[in-house]
Amino acid sequence: MITLRQLRFLTAVAEELNFSRAAERCHVTQPTLSAGLRELEERLGVTLVERTKRSVMMTEIGAEIAARGRALLLGAREIEELAAAQLRPDEGDLRLGAIPTIGPFLIPRALPGLRARFPALRLYLREELTESLLEGVAAGRLDLAVIAQPYDIGSLRSMALFDDGYHLAAPPEAPPQEAGTCETGLALLDGAHLLLLEKGHCLQRHALRAYPAGRLAQDEHFAATSLTTLISMVSEGLGITLLPDLAVAAGVAAHQRVALTPLPDACPRHVVLVWRATSPRAAVFEEIGRILQETRRALR
Repeated sequence: MITLRQLRFLTAVAEELNFSRAAERCHVTQPTLSAGLRELEERLGVTLVERTKRSVMMTEIGAEIAARGRALLLGAREIEELAAAQLRPDEGDLRLGAIPTIGPFLIPRALPGLRARFPALRLYLREELTESLLEGVAAGRLDLAVIAQPYDIGSLRSMALFDDGYHLAAPPEAPPQEAGTCETGLALLDGAHLLLLEKGHCLQRHALRAYPAGRLAQDEHFAATSLTTLISMVSEGLGITLLPDLAVAAGVAAHQRVALTPLPDACPRHVVLVWRATSPRAAVFEEIGRILQETRRALR
């Protein structure tokens, strides 16, 4: 009979494609991991991993078995979590992910409330892009995540946290009409070329949808990897951009040379908390969601 330990070794190798890192991830020595994989291959009668001195590659059947192994490991973990949740749902490890345009501005400010409400909870935070977060939650690598919609979350369960609108950020020396004195944001931004985050960040798509009836376009000559870099580009007079209200309220543009103007008529992004529908800790997650809501309200 194959064991969960062997499957854990296999999935680690499939994801790391490196025996040393896989062994470290499984908290075993490399010879122990190699021996476990050989035992699994002998048990199944097939080669799962092609390995040389320079490379590690999964065979086709190895990749398929690793994928099914992940599902089995997730099921086993959820059985353990189900039992633990029945006894002490608000204790133990909790892995929370958030997108980079929300996490740094919301989660640190929520930590005092989370610690007060769940003193026995050990919180591990991850900052990743939306697609990676959703994959992590679905696969069990993360317990829950804070993302922004519109975005397809598949079969995951969600809890609405708040709507996040936008501020216009322009160079301080911009003419009045560029500094946000028009009656509506659309009148200012229609046809404008915006400095935005690089592709892969959901904020890029959301910002371009802020005015569906308008003609917003990204300046393809520039793209930033973070909001901080984006603000620096604006302060240097390279263009204008849209900043999320949450980031502005948290002080992302404080002491920066930019002029900020609220855009109340922009379509906001919808910030939600997501987790697996099968998770036994839904009540804890909902309470965490309420703390995040309270944290956001306190930033207004």
